[in-house]
Amino acid sequence: MSNLLPTRRNGDVLSLRNAALKQSKALAPLAMWLPVVMLVFSTGCATYSEGPAASTAAVSGSAPQAPRRDAVLWSYRNAALALRAGRFDQAKAELDDAIARLGGILGPNKDAASARRLFNEEAKKNFIGEPYERVMAYFYRGILYWMDGEPDNARACFRTGQLLDSDAENKTYAGDWALLDYLDGLASMKLAADGSDALARAQSHTRATALPAYVPRANVLFFVEFGNGPLKYASGQFREQLRFREGTSSVKSAVIKVAGQTLPAPSYDDVYFQATTRGGRVMDHILAGKAQFKGATDAVGDAAIVSGAILGVTQQGRRSNADEIGAGLLLFGLASKLISGATNPTADTRCWENLPGHLSFAAAELPPGQHTATAEFLNAAGTPHRVKTLTFTVQPGRDTVVFVSDH
Repeated sequence: MSNLLPTRRNGDVLSLRNAALKQSKALAPLAMWLPVVMLVFSTGCATYSEGPAASTAAVSGSAPQAPRRDAVLWSYRNAALALRAGRFDQAKAELDDAIARLGGILGPNKDAASARRLFNEEAKKNFIGEPYERVMAYFYRGILYWMDGEPDNARACFRTGQLLDSDAENKTYAGDWALLDYLDGLASMKLAADGSDALARAQSHTRATALPAYVPRANVLFFVEFGNGPLKYASGQFREQLRFREGTSSVKSAVIKVAGQTLPAPSYDDVYFQATTRGGRVMDHILAGKAQFKGATDAVGDAAIVSGAILGVTQQGRRSNADEIGAGLLLFGLASKLISGATNPTADTRCWENLPGHLSFAAAELPPGQHTATAEFLNAAGTPHRVKTLTFTVQPGRDTVVFVSDH
């Protein structure tokens, strides 16, 4: 290496040595305070979690209390509660608010960009949900559009949901929700268009039970949901891995009985399956990068601190270059530990926890007037676990949409 460096006189070497000693002395006070700074950083990196107050408010529907970063999540939750309670105007308002916010959040957003940096935690960014959660928002909104006599807008929602479940940029995978394509084709048929391609796609997505053929004259549409949706949790050394736990429920299928007809309503879409099988998610790679960075800087810091301490002890009092190297290693190690402590790769486990576990659909042709139907939610043995009575009015010249939930 000596032939690669310019030749220096002895005086130059001495002056460099004196400058290095001065720098080491100047950094000595910093070394004393670095552990204190590290403690401040470590106490300032607490992960976000929802307490009992948030959970209680979600059930009561008090969305205005939600932090700004959770506004979409609370709209999701409240929309599901309103749908099941028959408060359809409130459900529309909640979903419209969430979808409007998604339009801004999915684009350039300083909070999302901030969360992608190494020193920020995922739960501090504005919540938009995983793809399956966003799909469900559009699925519910599509139901409400159809309920209002707007199958064209309903179809647009179903198509948007399928797009959200697809990798539109790299084309590595496509959305595979069976009902989204099925309802796309059904709406097209109702609008005097060809829905056969959408039906074929839907049939290719079914996992257990084939979807029924379209009945052009069917004017009563039953949208059925049952079971409990997936929940999120974090695992891994740094809790950087986002995972899903399947919701438990005794209900495995449903049947609708109306006007002497028995309409099967099995699970056509499994929400847990959709949550866990979509292709690569960009945030997963970023979180993995954070975890690797945190582990690497932590290990480097340990090694540097140990090496610096050993040199400091073995060369104590000798006033050699090793003293300066040891002090430098010690400072470098403390700085690495500081950076590692400030890096937060924790996965965002905020969750739309009141989603259903399964989606189904049934259709029938009924004459105009008031009708009463029963919805039987069946367990694995085919025995009714819960029975609901439904009353609705069929109006001539338009579809009647009935939303049915075991919740």
